[in-house]
Amino acid sequence: MHKKLLTLLFSVMFLMMLGFGIIIPILPFFAERIGADSLQIGILFASYNIMQFLFSPLWGSLSDRIGRKPLIVTGLIGFSITFVLFGLSDTYGEMLLYRILGGIVSAAAIPTVTAMVADLFPPDERAKGMGVIGAGVGLSFVFGPVIGGLLGDINASYPFFAAAGVAFLTMLFVLAMLPESLPRDNRAGRGGQRWINPLSAMSGRLALLYNLLFIVSFSFAGLEATFALYIGHLFGMTSKDLGYMFLVMGIIAAIVQGGLIGRMVKKWGESAVLSLGLGLYAVGFVLILIGQGFWSLSLYLSLFGAGQGMIRATATSLITRRTTQAQGVTSGTMSSMDSLGRILGPVVAGALFSWHYSAPYIAGAVLVGAILLLFLVRNRSLPEPTEIRKV
Repeated sequence: MHKKLLTLLFSVMFLMMLGFGIIIPILPFFAERIGADSLQIGILFASYNIMQFLFSPLWGSLSDRIGRKPLIVTGLIGFSITFVLFGLSDTYGEMLLYRILGGIVSAAAIPTVTAMVADLFPPDERAKGMGVIGAGVGLSFVFGPVIGGLLGDINASYPFFAAAGVAFLTMLFVLAMLPESLPRDNRAGRGGQRWINPLSAMSGRLALLYNLLFIVSFSFAGLEATFALYIGHLFGMTSKDLGYMFLVMGIIAAIVQGGLIGRMVKKWGESAVLSLGLGLYAVGFVLILIGQGFWSLSLYLSLFGAGQGMIRATATSLITRRTTQAQGVTSGTMSSMDSLGRILGPVVAGALFSWHYSAPYIAGAVLVGAILLLFLVRNRSLPEPTEIRKV
């Protein structure tokens, strides 16, 4: 039964993230079309994630009380509506408004899928489960950017409409096929855990892992927000080129997350795999600066795909095995760390890019290298895993 449900969750995560993958190559060009500069594009990325940062713990707490499935459906409906509205925008103000609304509603879906995996898998198998879900994300970035790049060449609004359609179809799939993972008897009552300030996690017992997730998200979000501009200004590449680059990265990510993480963790342990992922990130930032064309840059981006698979699956497993909070709240807090990075990363990277095109990638290499060293020094001081499974 768990294998069947994991297959369904893989499909749901793939379809949800496919919508994000579709718009990645085109969003910066879409905003540039109306005169937005690199800093304004960074704010567009950040506004979406500010809302996710604020609302992910709230939605996570709600999922602990009413179940996971209603929250996933809510998020997918929000995806669909806000993508359509964004695609119809013709002013920067409209784009900003719809990104804010999208961030609020979409925060219900993705962390809830993570909470479902934590519901279903025992602690010693959780990294493998998270890896399979991560493979869905990886595959979505195989197909999504290619679809978005091709559609964007026809009309800049088409990728957003396509993403909306995928979200709506995914919502129907969830309603018809996905069972609830949290039994009524295991749900938190009305007096259970409610909203918790996500910033408190950055100084708590698992602060090392939460701060690590923030740094990884911060650095990669800066890359996402500026890389289209980087390859356009330096090499004259288009959204189609970027789509194919993400195709290469997504293939690598899917292979690592779906087929290798379980075996790597079993052989080396979660901490070693997480450290390797951070190392690939740091090297990737350095190599981007010496890339000279499509294939070299695609290869260097693939290091992020492989590293991201290792980091996400192992860090999530380490946290969910050690948390003393309900799994929905925990997943919401992890999503908030990701969102906080995506709030600040694009804004900082946009400002750095305006100063010098290489600055965001130098900063990314330094930050990821520093958190890697800190993790190597302090990971043995993490709390012991708890056998109590919170709901």
